[in-house]
Amino acid sequence: MKLGALLVKENLITEEQLEKALAEQEAHGGRLGTNLIKLGHVSEKDLIAALSKQHNVPGVDLNTVEIDENVLSLVPSTIATKYELIPVSRVGKKLTVAMINPDDIFALEDVKFSTGFEVQAVIASEIAIRAALEKYYEGQDLLQKVEKEIEESLDEEVEVVTAGGIGLEMSEEEGSDLAAEIDSGPIVKLVNTIITKGVEAGASDVHIEPYEKEVRVRFRIDGILREIMKPPKKMHKGIVSRIKIMAKMKISEKRLPQDGRIKVKIRGKPIDLRVASLPTMFGEKVAMRILDRSAVSFNLEDLGFEENQLEQFIHGIKMPFGIVLVTGPTGCGKTTTLYAALELINNQTVNITTAEDPVEYSLLGVNQVQMRESVGLTFASALRSYLRQDPNIIMVGEVRDKETAEISIRASLTGHLVLTTVHTNTAAATITRLVNMGVEPFLIASTVNNIVSQRLLRKICLNCAEEVDVSEEYLERIGLNPDDLKDTIFHKGAGCNVCNGTGYKGRIGIFEIMGMSAHMRELVLDKVSTDVLQQAAVDEKMMTLRDIAVEKLKQGITTVHEVLKETSIK
Repeated sequence: MKLGALLVKENLITEEQLEKALAEQEAHGGRLGTNLIKLGHVSEKDLIAALSKQHNVPGVDLNTVEIDENVLSLVPSTIATKYELIPVSRVGKKLTVAMINPDDIFALEDVKFSTGFEVQAVIASEIAIRAALEKYYEGQDLLQKVEKEIEESLDEEVEVVTAGGIGLEMSEEEGSDLAAEIDSGPIVKLVNTIITKGVEAGASDVHIEPYEKEVRVRFRIDGILREIMKPPKKMHKGIVSRIKIMAKMKISEKRLPQDGRIKVKIRGKPIDLRVASLPTMFGEKVAMRILDRSAVSFNLEDLGFEENQLEQFIHGIKMPFGIVLVTGPTGCGKTTTLYAALELINNQTVNITTAEDPVEYSLLGVNQVQMRESVGLTFASALRSYLRQDPNIIMVGEVRDKETAEISIRASLTGHLVLTTVHTNTAAATITRLVNMGVEPFLIASTVNNIVSQRLLRKICLNCAEEVDVSEEYLERIGLNPDDLKDTIFHKGAGCNVCNGTGYKGRIGIFEIMGMSAHMRELVLDKVSTDVLQQAAVDEKMMTLRDIAVEKLKQGITTVHEVLKETSIK
């Protein structure tokens, strides 16, 4: 029986879901089971059970199996990757191998011939096999080759990388295809692998960190850092030198922090990398921010606004003048929200100018300016110049001081719409922050349209989501009202290959929007405390970050842990 028919018969999927998966398979290729998992129609556990029944061999969940290095070393990486299989365990002269297709006689014979063991096949999902190959085999040969090269010529380590990079220096406008550089030497291959894997994993940042006896490479995925590999310490200088060449940084300068930028293409997709080096006790640490335009949505409807919030926010940014402030900690998506706002209001009838540090993404029809404090181009000086450029809309990357705040607010008083960000924890606290900067309350009261505070919540992985019990006592202890969550079915991610065992996949924004009614403006003029402003906003039906997070919890989008981590009790 075919897999699709078997899954329908077992009531694991519907006919409609099968048709969708088949259409996806026809459009993009891949196995039926893999497409069903990606669409969220079937769990990996159920798929393995069905495959086991279809092929009449045992199934194995590779997520729950720790494979011994001695077992892995029995099967060469060339055979493992060629036939897409993973050795799982060995008992005596019998080697158990997880395969996508356990009926592949040629694969079984090749493994038997190369290892000298009797081979028993078990079945695993395509996603699990490929994740295991990446985890256990990919890069292994590459690291060994690099290590050998460095051992043979330690003194030429930097020169080799420099020579490999001279012909690969990139202009500001032209990208360099990483795939085309794959034969340029082992260190180049390793750096390309790190960047490519970072992009494919959806990482926002790549960290290369030297310690006394090792080097650690970590990716920040969905806001959380994960260790990816540990290259030998002796490779560190070569890796850093290669990245510095690509970013047009000074290779010889190891005592001072440096910044650079790399433009590359990965499988034809343009990617920008912001590079920063930092001298530490054991060598230079490198951080790379990955800016993948195709992975970011600048559609306001995709960011996570509730319907009434979206209407309120759009009303604020479509006013002809005034200031809209977006607040929150670093990395909470403030810039993405501002870019999405600019995308909505950008048209041929308005002149939009931005002051950014740095410019993260290029927006068509927007005059974007990179701040350069070293030559005196600061937010304040740029804003003064912009007022002579006949702008309709000005976007300021961040209000950091009194001068920038006052110029921004005065610009909004003279008929301009100003969008900017401030580092505060809540919408109400933004008023207090501006007053503490030295901005007069009457200027704030007369110019502010909206203040938006935001956070990012990790979303539960749909592939491994499962129900969990949460007691009323626990909810009360952590500050949640059990009555508000009486009929809620709580979920969490069990961890699978799709989410790399974390239980989370992707993030969604939560927002609180404080409008400036006549009553709120009076309170600002009276210089009341943040708590009074907050309570007044809630009385006017503002939904707080905690309120919105609880709504996402009720909808099964996130977990209790995420709600606690990202929001405070009212």
